[in-house]
Amino acid sequence: MTSPGLQQAREKMRTAGIDDVAIETFAHYHRLLEHGETGMIPESSIDPVGMDSLADVDVPDDVAAAAIRTTAVIKLNGGLGTSMGMDRAKSLLCVRRGLSFLDIIARQVLHLRERYDAPLPLILMNSFRTSGDTMAALARYTDLPVAGLPLEFLQNKEPKLLASDLTPVSWPQDPELEWCPPGHGDLYTALRGTGLLDALLEAGYERVFVSNSDNLGATPDARVAGWFASSGAPFAIEAVRRTPSDVKGGHFARRKADGRIVLRETAQTLPEDKAALADLSRHAYCSTNNLWFDLRAMKDLLDQRDGILGLPLIRNVKTVDPGDASSPEVIQIETAMGAAIEVFEGATLIEVGRDRFVPVKTTNDLLVLRSDVYAIGEDFVLDQVAPAVPFVDLDARYYKLVGEFDKRFPEGAPSLKEASSLRVEGDVVFGKGVAVRGDAAVRTGSTTRLDPQTVLEG
Repeated sequence: MTSPGLQQAREKMRTAGIDDVAIETFAHYHRLLEHGETGMIPESSIDPVGMDSLADVDVPDDVAAAAIRTTAVIKLNGGLGTSMGMDRAKSLLCVRRGLSFLDIIARQVLHLRERYDAPLPLILMNSFRTSGDTMAALARYTDLPVAGLPLEFLQNKEPKLLASDLTPVSWPQDPELEWCPPGHGDLYTALRGTGLLDALLEAGYERVFVSNSDNLGATPDARVAGWFASSGAPFAIEAVRRTPSDVKGGHFARRKADGRIVLRETAQTLPEDKAALADLSRHAYCSTNNLWFDLRAMKDLLDQRDGILGLPLIRNVKTVDPGDASSPEVIQIETAMGAAIEVFEGATLIEVGRDRFVPVKTTNDLLVLRSDVYAIGEDFVLDQVAPAVPFVDLDARYYKLVGEFDKRFPEGAPSLKEASSLRVEGDVVFGKGVAVRGDAAVRTGSTTRLDPQTVLEG
């Protein structure tokens, strides 16, 4: 018997025109919530995991070239960058020389097509909020679409549920806030529901490379494609060694019960296990969210499971209006796409360098990306030219929002290639040609302007 909450949620989703596969996937997780499922992964149930390094793997050039010719590329592009004060796709942020994330991604793909004589379709998973701006921005790349395949497909949306009774929340002040994305685990549901999974197989593609649009290090590298094709694995994720900046994030482990690799997110960690989560010597690897999967293996498993892959539940508790702590408490049902690694028998991991993991989650990250720490060559691939990536901590009162951030770097980012760290406390405007060396900190109680060519050191 269907509960009143699930019945109301189904009706709301049908009225909104949500795909049947997405509705049934949502119903699966709603039932788990009703039965008290929390999605938690106790430390006692997992062991640390090891893996091979890409640096030690031999991939012949002909194997790499053959693999990239039957690979399709999907970029997750549903984020608005609201935490940085944006109201449109984060991938439209300028990186340098008037080029956005989206421009660089498109040019990376076009370059690889020419180099390998490969079709290499680029397809964006947009949200209903990012689709319009994104497609308008890509219209200039007239040779980007691949015949028979779309440039985008839309991720689904689902109702936020009142924490008190798991019924869909009503918020007349802003009805859009009644909805939320289902997490990037919706990738598989949307691929099947839109028919794109079948279209890729019919067009002769064998595998897909998926990554976030805010990670310019995540190029569809032919060598990684060749490694994956040769591995025989149905599913793989690129991993990096965790650093102190990753202690609050998720990590890979091996489940004791069946030996499967699992991805444990922070939201799936019990309070008493937080110390183990942060232990870099125990759990040494985290996800880049760069993943590869075999299209036929994905289709077969989804068909066997009636379209529901069965990813672990992430129960995300928030308020219906994120900007109003007094608004009703809601539960957002989410899944992580990387968690699919535990669903496939024979799934694997490969350690890659940090150059394939350059995510931009804050303006601290954006400053480093815009600086001379990285060069962008003719292939539009990021090349780290500094010996190390510096730690940057900008005062959130003045730099958190992109608009305010840009005002304080009117002549561009300072030189950071010789920097170890930069900490700014207070309101500081950087002049042209400012350079940071070693560990530097600036603290001020009033608006301060740094003269052009200033050198910050110590």
